[in-house]
Amino acid sequence: MARLRDCLPRLMVTIRSLLFWSLVYCYCGLCASIHLLKLLWSIGKGPAQTFRRVTREHPPACMNDPSLGTHCYVRIKDSGLRFHYVAAGERGKPLMLLLHGFPEFWYSWRYQLREFKSEYRVVALDLRGYGETDAPSHRDNYKLDCLITDIKDILDSLGYSKCVLIGHDWGGMIAWLIAICYPEMVMKLVVINFPHPNVFTEYILQHPAQLFKSSYYYFFQIPWFPEFMFSINDFKALKHLFTSQSTGIGRKGCRLTTEDLEAYIYVFSQPGALSGPINHYRNIFSPAGQNNREVTSNLKVEAGTALLQGNSAGTEQELKVAGTQGSRSRFIAVQQRYIYLTDYTQLVSISII
Repeated sequence: MARLRDCLPRLMVTIRSLLFWSLVYCYCGLCASIHLLKLLWSIGKGPAQTFRRVTREHPPACMNDPSLGTHCYVRIKDSGLRFHYVAAGERGKPLMLLLHGFPEFWYSWRYQLREFKSEYRVVALDLRGYGETDAPSHRDNYKLDCLITDIKDILDSLGYSKCVLIGHDWGGMIAWLIAICYPEMVMKLVVINFPHPNVFTEYILQHPAQLFKSSYYYFFQIPWFPEFMFSINDFKALKHLFTSQSTGIGRKGCRLTTEDLEAYIYVFSQPGALSGPINHYRNIFSPAGQNNREVTSNLKVEAGTALLQGNSAGTEQELKVAGTQGSRSRFIAVQQRYIYLTDYTQLVSISII
């Protein structure tokens, strides 16, 4: 009987683990089945169109606009990876470091590069695996520990000890973790469309319907198939993300030009360019992704924080997640602001707290 009592906790952990992984793999299979049906439907309608891809050898002129800043590279000694970034503003000014989301790259910060360069040294980074930054091939190279260390090493390489840190979407996730793990590095924190990681986790556990809104997390766990689905019909799915009525920038009036859209398609149409970005998500359910030691040891953000959220019907539930006053007070120790945006161009006029 005593041995049974001793084994019971381990048995419960094993059962919970089995249930968790059963859920993950079942949902991955469901997502794969849905996308496979979409693929078969597309092939049935027009096989030639489905597998058509335009070769893009040269970047659009907007990516080399000198008003955006200077293209720079830095090689990190420990990892050996070369990172690409665009910098605007004078050296010696306070550093503003910008971390993009998916499926984006440094160009997503073009308005902020112009707006803040008079007060800051503004650096818009291509994250590991994106754009002109090196992209390791193995998924283990995209664990959260690696992504957090990248930002710390880049800050050191740029000659700064602290910065104003701004992140959007997945870049917002990394920004939260940097502020938690290395509070001395963050003067001010601005996160766009990504609640505190623990708030998001708690909400999913309490509201399983959110799993369907985050279904791409599960779809991305499948090897090579997500990359293939993004590439069919000359990257139609990628174009849809930026231009559709439900998710696109144009839903409040088109502000994404044809050349802007071509910049995104150019970057992600390069050979292997989708694998690195999607590999960021392939470690979400790994033990390291769930039990990051440094993160779980201290959940509070010490820096002054602004949390920006798109104000639309499609993000109503996320607004409830991120906007709960009790949750914010638990995870943000000092001054905080919560701001609704009707469109992202508003960000250029928001003062940093």
